[in-house]
Amino acid sequence: MQQHNENISPAEAGINPERNTETTLERNPEAPERAVLVSVITDRGSETQTREYLDELEFLAHTAGIETVRRFTQRLTTPSSRIYMGTGKLQEVATWCAENRIDVVIFDDELSPTQTRNIEKIVPCRVLDRTRLILDIFMSRARTAYAKTQVQLAQYEYLLPRLTGMWTHLERQRGGTGTRGGAGEREIETDRRQIRGRITHLKEELKKIDRQMATQRSGRGQLVRVALVGYTNVGKSTLMNLVAKSDVFAENKLFATLDTTVRKVVLENLPFLLSDTVGFIRKLPTQLVESFKSTLDEVREADLLLHVVDISHPGFEDQIKVVRQTLTDIGAGTKPVFMIFNKIDAFTYIKKEEDDLTPATRENLSLDDLRQTWMSRENAPSIFISARERIGLDRLRADLYHMVREIHSGRYPFNNFLY
Repeated sequence: MQQHNENISPAEAGINPERNTETTLERNPEAPERAVLVSVITDRGSETQTREYLDELEFLAHTAGIETVRRFTQRLTTPSSRIYMGTGKLQEVATWCAENRIDVVIFDDELSPTQTRNIEKIVPCRVLDRTRLILDIFMSRARTAYAKTQVQLAQYEYLLPRLTGMWTHLERQRGGTGTRGGAGEREIETDRRQIRGRITHLKEELKKIDRQMATQRSGRGQLVRVALVGYTNVGKSTLMNLVAKSDVFAENKLFATLDTTVRKVVLENLPFLLSDTVGFIRKLPTQLVESFKSTLDEVREADLLLHVVDISHPGFEDQIKVVRQTLTDIGAGTKPVFMIFNKIDAFTYIKKEEDDLTPATRENLSLDDLRQTWMSRENAPSIFISARERIGLDRLRADLYHMVREIHSGRYPFNNFLY
């Protein structure tokens, strides 16, 4: 079997880089960047799943202010370790981008440093992967010094192994054949030392903030703690505003909330603490999970989790699985959970004809059908609401009151006279 070099030149791909970098169209500097999305359908995936992932990637791009104009997919056993997809398909992407004034190509997976370097030699525009796009969104959404510190740490950890490709333009400045220590290599090592130092500094800063936040949490007394969790953009912040009568920022974009917000809530005569946390997402970068440890501590230390689900999303079941797996990964998988199925006002389904004898699919189930099928078999209590239309909120408050009261009664058995 022929052994491939891990790096690839534009000539190997049959692409003329000079032709690809030309553009005869003048771009409006005020217009949003134009992007194409790229994904590989592996043996473990399906076209339907890939389409859902790309829908989410397009929403991520929209959140970042990027306009998606086309998608490219290819079925492969596994992504290419050199250029992610096949040579011919990447050539097709590069040619189309050159001819259609495309600013960025976004890949729906995290690219390795080698893949990134090779792809950048071929495509005539900027290259982003899913991880970098999420990191960029987090940085633009970070509002407090704490959130910015967390995102900066994640960005530096992502950048460190990718420095080599950033200095290929200095390779010609290296010493003669067989020698090392040229300007490019020295510059890379300098940057590596600076970034490692910056990472160490940011980790120390986060440790200080972690201790401060732990002190703040311990100073809240023994009030019952309730945390809102869920996939991003399911309506957690809107629900927080309604229940806590607060003004947490809410927007129909991904990751509208990065900083944990904690409010004291009183239902009837029962006080408790309610926190709104950062949303989860498929393929959440490991760098972010680690750097947002303190934010997720609110989830780990909660007495009750309110798992908010967008029932109108066609892939809400997969989103539930992602959230549950993330909760397990951060050590909160055994917490009591109250399932809140939000956005029933936007829920739609396709009613089957009476003479249609084919098995019903997810798209054919009404809300009543969903209540009576797998949801009725769940161990966790659940409720169907619309936070935007304020449907079911009285029932939600009543259920939440009884759950918090039960936890409070177990903690303070002699204080039941309060109720």
